[in-house]
Amino acid sequence: MSFLQFFVWGAWLITVGNYWFGTKQWSGEQFGAIFSTLGLSSIIMPAITGIIADKWINAEKLYGVLHVLGGLALIYIPQVEDPITFYWVIFGAMLCYMPTISLSNSVAYTILKNNNYDVVKVFPPIRVWGTIGFIAAMWLTNLSGNKASANMFYIAALAAIVLGIYSFSLPKCPPQKLISKDATFAQKLGLDAFKLFGTYKMALFFIFSMFLGGALQLTNMYGDVFLSEFGKMPEYATSIVVTKSTLIMSISQISETLFILAIPFFLKRFGIKQVMLISMLAWVLRFGLFAYGDPAGGLWMIVLSCVVYGMAFDFFNISGSLFVETTTDSKMRSSAQGLFMMMSNGFGAFFGGIVSGIVIDKFFTTDGVRDWHNIWLAFAGYAMVIGIAFAIFFKHKHNPDEIVDRNH
Repeated sequence: MSFLQFFVWGAWLITVGNYWFGTKQWSGEQFGAIFSTLGLSSIIMPAITGIIADKWINAEKLYGVLHVLGGLALIYIPQVEDPITFYWVIFGAMLCYMPTISLSNSVAYTILKNNNYDVVKVFPPIRVWGTIGFIAAMWLTNLSGNKASANMFYIAALAAIVLGIYSFSLPKCPPQKLISKDATFAQKLGLDAFKLFGTYKMALFFIFSMFLGGALQLTNMYGDVFLSEFGKMPEYATSIVVTKSTLIMSISQISETLFILAIPFFLKRFGIKQVMLISMLAWVLRFGLFAYGDPAGGLWMIVLSCVVYGMAFDFFNISGSLFVETTTDSKMRSSAQGLFMMMSNGFGAFFGGIVSGIVIDKFFTTDGVRDWHNIWLAFAGYAMVIGIAFAIFFKHKHNPDEIVDRNH
């Protein structure tokens, strides 16, 4: 389940830019809107599907239905011939896909707990197969020659429908009926966690989460297109960076799996604020190295940028989740984690997608040619400003014992 969950996403997420810009020749501003659908879906759907799974339908069945519906939407995408229709079809696919990320966790936790497994020990090695699935899909799309073709959507759709059908064979995960009958509509949607914005530290944390969520979308949206467009220069046309761009980008995901192992050491040694600052510095390096890298003498910069991505992604997402865990009341901990995801993967992804598309079109594109050097420098500057502001305004005292206790 974990492998196919992220295989569905990896088959097209990193390469859709090549299809959009290279095959379809559509605009950057409209492309930004495509990635905003991930954010909108993350804002709208997880809370709704969470309520449905908690009250009415077995989680594994809801999970299966959503994957089949999402797969059918992906099958239709190659038939689409204009960017507006493409937007609505991919939006439909994402409304089905994004809630399955949290549902897959719920299904896994339920099955493991029902069989008396230690979730803390057993779940992480299972979840790693999700990253392996994402990498495998990226490699399949590239090595089969489909990093710019509509076939990437067929690959994703097939995996989604297979996973959807397979889900009905999973052990039953009946509704938990965890939501009280007396709960208000706001509580049912987890909106009571918005009270956390009344605390200066938490409000700042969630705002920075949104800005860094935007940074993550920038790299997902434009990384593979950037490498592929080196092919327009004759001296680089046959380089591995151009022909196997998705494989090069997959170093980022491989790095992710390795940096997860380093997090306990860094958190204990430096504390949450410092680790989050390291993440922001890593984003500056991610973008800055791309700005100066090329497929020849600068190949090491491109590879190092992909390695640094693991630190940039993991150190914020996991340490951020731990910060929420250690600083919020246990009664609203789940809602607070949902709010963290809503700000980063929801609003951050939405604004990151829309604004970056407009900025690149207006300031960094001339006659259809994108100025990647200055695009990446602008993104690096964006990450640098966030990092400096975070260092100045965010106050948090490091307590090594608290981290150890929570981790174990």
